[in-house]
Amino acid sequence: MKLLSVVIPCYNSQEYMRYCIESLLPGGDDVELLIVNDGSSDQTADIANEYAKKYPTIIKAIHQENGGHGEAVNTGIRNASGYYLKVVDSDDWVDTRAYLKILEKIHDFITREKSVDMMISNFVYEKEGTKYKKVMKYENVLPEGTIFTWNDIGQFRKGQYLLMHSVIYRTQLLKECGLELPKHTFYVDNLFVYRPLEHVQKIYYINVDFYRYFIGREDQSVNERVMIKRVDQQIKVNKLMIEQVNLENVTSQKLREYMLHHLEIVTIVSAILLIRSGTAENLKKKKELWEYIKEKDINFYYHLKYGILGRTINLPGRVGRGISVSVYKISQRLVGFN
Repeated sequence: MKLLSVVIPCYNSQEYMRYCIESLLPGGDDVELLIVNDGSSDQTADIANEYAKKYPTIIKAIHQENGGHGEAVNTGIRNASGYYLKVVDSDDWVDTRAYLKILEKIHDFITREKSVDMMISNFVYEKEGTKYKKVMKYENVLPEGTIFTWNDIGQFRKGQYLLMHSVIYRTQLLKECGLELPKHTFYVDNLFVYRPLEHVQKIYYINVDFYRYFIGREDQSVNERVMIKRVDQQIKVNKLMIEQVNLENVTSQKLREYMLHHLEIVTIVSAILLIRSGTAENLKKKKELWEYIKEKDINFYYHLKYGILGRTINLPGRVGRGISVSVYKISQRLVGFN
């Protein structure tokens, strides 16, 4: 069995997928690279087949009708045979030294017949046009060099949370926990990392800057203009996070606090995007989102309404909306997203 399955969702990725794939090849036969061509209309399929032919023991090309990023990840999980699973988007890449350290640690787990449900590593915002690279680290909140549980973690700060870029899940846990990402939907990354958390018991943090998260393209899904255009999909994922996990049933208090923190951030982003659009229709959708949350999870609703972030984005009138947007701009600089 392979140590690690890496799922690479690809849609019209001919311009950058080679760099992504090449960064993952140093894993050799310890890994399987599952290139999922999600109905591309450019040369993505040909490139995937080319690599699969050249590295038949490492790479598998999977072709499917277009189902969106989430369905590409679903397909990868269904076809994965490694002990652990990582998703690497086709416009991102990984650091070789960090990659080899992670594979060495997985090999150590298997050799010693020890297993964790999730591995966490750092990721770097590779933002186009900036010299300073923001790194999302967890050394102040997670124990290093030991297997730990949720009860051992510290306090996550605002703007610090787990993304798809920072997690590696045990493959079987993903197959058994009921994770199924929606088709034709952007921003499913949050659901991917959030939904399985209540099933995670043993964790290991390796303090290396592994994943390089590229942001800055005008057509990228995390571009603000694009996010506003697709805000309904952001809201859809936001609602699925609320529907699929009942926080009251999460037994670990520290995990419950973290998940509440993560859900709060996703909801604030949804609300700010609706405000940022400036349209009456989207301001109405913001009100509807708040009513939805009140109906589905009254505890989360009050946490959000009376928390600092929630109160900030609910300031009345044009002046209040202006303050909300200012907070959003500050968070962009602090966290480093596009």
